[in-house]
Amino acid sequence: MTNVGIRPRDGSAHQGRFLAAGAVVTLLFVVLFGRLGQVQLTEHADYAAAAASLNTREIIVPAVRGRILDRTGKPLADNTSATVVTLERRIVAESDDGARAVLTQVAAVLERPVDELLARTHLCGEADAPPAPTCWAGSPQVPIPVASGVDPQRALSLVERPDLYPGVAVEAVPVRRYPAPLGVNAAHLLGYLGRATDKEVAAPDGVITADDLVGRAGLEQQYDTVLRGTPGRTTVSVDPRGLVTGVVAQTDPVPGRDLVTSIDASVQAATEKSLVREMTAARQRGQPADSGGAVVLDITTGQVVASASAPTYDPNVWTGGISAKEYAALTAPTAGTPLLSRATGAAMPPASTLKALSVPAAVAAGNPLTGIYQCGSSYRIGNRSFQNFESRAYGPITFHRALEVSCDTVFYDVAYRSWLALGGLRGADAKDPFITTVRDFGLGKRTGIDLPGESAGRIPDRAWKRAVWDETKDETCTRAKSGYPEVAKDDPARAAYLLSLAKENCASGAQFRAGDAANFVIGQGDVATTPLQMGVAYAAIAGGGVVRTPRVGVKTVDPVSGVAQTIPAGPTHSVTLAKDVASYVQSGLRAVVVSGTGARAFAGMPTDWPVSGKTGTAEVFGKRDTAWFLSYAPTTKPRYAVSVAVSQGGHGGETAAPIARSIHEALRLLPR
Repeated sequence: MTNVGIRPRDGSAHQGRFLAAGAVVTLLFVVLFGRLGQVQLTEHADYAAAAASLNTREIIVPAVRGRILDRTGKPLADNTSATVVTLERRIVAESDDGARAVLTQVAAVLERPVDELLARTHLCGEADAPPAPTCWAGSPQVPIPVASGVDPQRALSLVERPDLYPGVAVEAVPVRRYPAPLGVNAAHLLGYLGRATDKEVAAPDGVITADDLVGRAGLEQQYDTVLRGTPGRTTVSVDPRGLVTGVVAQTDPVPGRDLVTSIDASVQAATEKSLVREMTAARQRGQPADSGGAVVLDITTGQVVASASAPTYDPNVWTGGISAKEYAALTAPTAGTPLLSRATGAAMPPASTLKALSVPAAVAAGNPLTGIYQCGSSYRIGNRSFQNFESRAYGPITFHRALEVSCDTVFYDVAYRSWLALGGLRGADAKDPFITTVRDFGLGKRTGIDLPGESAGRIPDRAWKRAVWDETKDETCTRAKSGYPEVAKDDPARAAYLLSLAKENCASGAQFRAGDAANFVIGQGDVATTPLQMGVAYAAIAGGGVVRTPRVGVKTVDPVSGVAQTIPAGPTHSVTLAKDVASYVQSGLRAVVVSGTGARAFAGMPTDWPVSGKTGTAEVFGKRDTAWFLSYAPTTKPRYAVSVAVSQGGHGGETAAPIARSIHEALRLLPR
């Protein structure tokens, strides 16, 4: 039989296929080893870096923030601990419901809304994340703080049952606290903390991280770098889901340095309390008294002993993150802008308190220091009559008496004659003794205090008048034609006044007119100063003409070693103030308190603490008068200057002077 279709085995064909397969395998191994060699020899660094970035994460460990202390060591800002309940991120990642079931049980124990806890499981910026501060703005590699400030006993009951509350932990974390020693508020001095912004985190120096709290106002902002310390860094290993699996390396944080200030808590408390008390009393007399500020300076050093502002707020409201409701309450129009410091950030017409500088200026203009000047009930310049305060006439008097009774017309006269002598409308700022004198005392520029947000105030000289007119002339001239119909609907008299003012300014608003000079010399018109600036000026009057830069920070101290580092004092300069002129002005300011416009407020003041000062009552268009009182004591050996201003507070002797007296009574008790 013949087998059809069956071929005999061919050994040579089988061997050929085997050799071909072997060649392919060999080629693959060559390619593989070649690639391995390339990776090892030429791409090692790149792959190592990639492996590190894929498998590890760096977690920033914030440093404990330094304290802020008064000059005796009382804490004005320090740290406490808050109980925080955390949840491991893997619980959220591995659960089908985003950890809702676990957090529902946790919320029931803590008596917190479950939605509040769930909101914290979202990183700020993620899709569907609630807005800050509800979302979590911290690192995604740390346990999620789902609830803070909780009752410790309730929180600890959670960790006793890990079977019911998997991934839940409890820890005590440091938080900022403002303990208010002796009832001190000092919110505008201390400031507050806020989360770092994206811009701060992206800064080239890399000092601030996304988890940092940064000073946002006051001393917290000014000395933020010193107080914040140096954060620690922990490198952790993570799995492909980004969950932590272990610790690779760790560097401990370095705590921030303590800041010792020049603030005396007892004087600060007295300043705050007297400011609130007398503003309340002014309201009971029918004055709005909507805001006020007070500053106490050490004349010999320039250090700030106290600084108060009203309205104020509780600085603890920022601790742990301010809520949207609380922030809205602080920024509402009806709140009176409590975040603004009236001591350093708000400028107002200083009124007659400026006369203490106008006397030296008048002497520099050629008027005899001990001359006799006419104090009439009014003084006429051109077609306008400038009234004396309460239109009272005192007849021929000296500058000394003019300070004592606060006569305006004496100063109108010397200002007008000086304006004429300078060439009238063709005069120059550089030759104007009234402008150069107040600038020499530091008005019209920031004092340089170590606090943010300071106002420079305003000295309306010839250059300022021209600049403002250039900027506003188009609108002013338009109003000179159209008037103020929107105002006329409710207040025709005011609309008529504004129209008259617009016509005048459209025609000659760039000129420094005789009326401007008259207003300037008594601290009215467009002149604006802060209580701090006036306090610095009066400290210079009392201290023989030395203008000192005010300072709050005295030294920083390492909390571990106790090593202190002194904060340098600011620059000083001496004003042009002859000894006889200084003595004359000082004598006049003493008379104000003994027998003048400030006598009533200081009646019965202990004789071992003689006070010198000056009242001021500033007229403000559309508002009630601003009350001022500037003073220093003891007169015989000046140590402290006190500056007080109350917006819409009425007469300076009635509202501001009693505040100053209470402050002086507190200063009198300090060691001498």
